[in-house]
Amino acid sequence: MDIDIPREWTQIDFNKLSGTLMVIGGTDVGKSTFARYLYSHLAGRGSKVAFIDGDPGQSNLGPPGTMTAATEIDFDLAGNYNKKILQANRCWRSFVGAVTPSGHMLPVLTGCHRLMEAVRFHGAAAVVYDTCGLVDPIMGGHSLKLAKIDLLRPEYVIAIQREDELGKLLQPLMRSRRTQVIVLRPSSSVIRRSPDERQSHRAEKFRQYFSSSRTLSILWSEMAIFPYPRFILNRLLAFEDVNGYTLALGIIIGIDRVKKNLDILTPLEEDQNLNAIHLGDVRVDPVSFRDEAI
Repeated sequence: MDIDIPREWTQIDFNKLSGTLMVIGGTDVGKSTFARYLYSHLAGRGSKVAFIDGDPGQSNLGPPGTMTAATEIDFDLAGNYNKKILQANRCWRSFVGAVTPSGHMLPVLTGCHRLMEAVRFHGAAAVVYDTCGLVDPIMGGHSLKLAKIDLLRPEYVIAIQREDELGKLLQPLMRSRRTQVIVLRPSSSVIRRSPDERQSHRAEKFRQYFSSSRTLSILWSEMAIFPYPRFILNRLLAFEDVNGYTLALGIIIGIDRVKKNLDILTPLEEDQNLNAIHLGDVRVDPVSFRDEAI
């Protein structure tokens, strides 16, 4: 896939960029393409750079329903990367439990903060945060972006917009001087995707993620279950460690309410760090891997 790089992207002085760099924009504006472009230039300077994939619906570095942070990634502008290199280096995930931030803004906020803590603790000099595409103020997009900015205090907010759809969000930021704002136009090679195409993309990501799974039986009476033990067939869940980071996802494929036993399809390996099960708000068909909200 050929990526058209706008001239204004090439004119950015990357030597001046450091700290947390938050990339915002609506759906299908090439926001993730630019975030990867930015990451590759910053990583080329030799300092440790982290990347946070913050879109639980159209995630690239992790399965849908999660946000992922990693360092030392080797990927191209189209999002292709070496999964073995990613797994060998430091990688952290946070479970949102849904494929949209709508109705799940608190898990998005706590998750991005948790991921930022991890990469900062492990020495990242710069962090590229590729946010989700929710920017509609009626749907809470502006409030979510402003809350992220208030929480993480990025040195730069880089906005990708076609016209002036982010104007009302960016104007007070520019006047407040709380962060530096850079506004860019999208690449002309961006392709708009329909809701069904987005669903198909998620199904393929789930299929790849669960391709090497096994069935794990767990007595839920012996586990911490968040938010509470309400089990439904095909419900997506996350196995988490003591710090709340995701170890693996799972799909409930069997429920024995008498024995309080769950059969879960999961790629989770034996891990003594397993601390809790976190139930999501989405069902994933274990055959087609298409999702639906609960």
